Amino acid sequence: MSVVVVGAGLAGLTAASALVARGVEVTVLEARDRVGGRTYGLEVAPGLWADAGAAYLGHRHTELIALLAGLDLKTTPTAMDGDSRFELGGDVETRAGRFPPLSAVALGELFDALTDLCAKIRVDAPWLTPDAAALDGRTAADWAAEHLRHPDARRFFPLFLGEMMAADPAAVSVLHMAFYLSSGGGLRYLNAFAGGAQEDRIDGGAHQVCERLAAGLDVRLGEPVRAIHQDAGGVTVVSASGQVRADAVVVAVPPALAAAIDFRPGLAVPRARSATAPGCAVKVHLIYPRPVWREYGLSGWTVNATGPLLSTVDDSPPDGGAGVLTGFVTGAEAHRFAALPAAEQRERVLAQAARLFPELPAPERVHVTDWLGEEYSRGCYAALFGPGDWGVLGPGLTSPHGRVHWAGTETSTEFFGLMEGAIRSGHRAAKAIAETQEEQ
Repeated sequence: MSVVVVGAGLAGLTAASALVARGVEVTVLEARDRVGGRTYGLEVAPGLWADAGAAYLGHRHTELIALLAGLDLKTTPTAMDGDSRFELGGDVETRAGRFPPLSAVALGELFDALTDLCAKIRVDAPWLTPDAAALDGRTAADWAAEHLRHPDARRFFPLFLGEMMAADPAAVSVLHMAFYLSSGGGLRYLNAFAGGAQEDRIDGGAHQVCERLAAGLDVRLGEPVRAIHQDAGGVTVVSASGQVRADAVVVAVPPALAAAIDFRPGLAVPRARSATAPGCAVKVHLIYPRPVWREYGLSGWTVNATGPLLSTVDDSPPDGGAGVLTGFVTGAEAHRFAALPAAEQRERVLAQAARLFPELPAPERVHVTDWLGEEYSRGCYAALFGPGDWGVLGPGLTSPHGRVHWAGTETSTEFFGLMEGAIRSGHRAAKAIAETQEEQ
């Protein structure tokens, strides 16, 4: 049996590896000149790497943890010791811990309302949630306007949603917001470092996972797939340089990219709609000779209502050979920032760093990774399902289209948008193809 896998990110390479282990002949076609998809390594000093794409994991990410063990990759804790800084509409404030200088009652009401909402969601099939049509027809911004009375809750909500989902509240449905938070393990788990979904990073960078998976596979780079045509005898996959014939295909690319492929016969259910938005994330890395903020008792964690960096975190290599502050530009701010010339982006980032950390020297380098502008990602962390999307897209999320199977973190109802979701989707697609082969 032969299979073509479209996309050499975590989902595609996981599917390819699982199929090869079952004796299947696999060809992987990747549009980029590298493997990794939305994992991407940035060399910040000789031999030292930071994650310009997906980065964090926690103990519930069991498939990723097992994969790391099999690839002989280690993890390192996300550093969070020290005080945090906040700029939430006034002066910069320094506080112990991560709780912002906002009304505890207001934030408690916000999280209680979100928890109650998430409890209603059928995570395995969100479109079958009671009252799904109403939840799917309104945006998260609509929900906030109705449920959040206190100014502090309204101020914090878009920052929280940006950190969790890289989403503008006006771009996602209430159903998608609640599903995403539930799928990832719930509010407390997703939002936590120690004991949560952001507890660890992969030592040396998450990009290594795909590089090691690809080492034993037939991966062809620079091959964007244009068309997938089926007939009684198999599938023809048309890429930039030619055609590959196979018995089945795994499409493991973001929904907007899958929707752009010419399928014949055509898809009964679309992979994306006009309401389906890209994940609104730009990652900015500020590079110092060492983690100098620690010398002032600071964790490097900040939360800011004034952009462009809406949050920062210490992502320095474990040996301290470089200091790395990762800044997140998300939601509507990501669109504004991505539209600026590179020189103005740098100027604004440096001005904000000086405001947040006046005791520190200016960073030696500033790196900007614009996922909104990535041709073969169409945003990051994951696609954002807008009003009406789940009702239309959900029922066909994983249903094969003849010989075509689907993978990618957006096809996983477990840990949607995370590396764990991508890996689980790859295993699911490979299993489905193997079972089809056994039936024949």
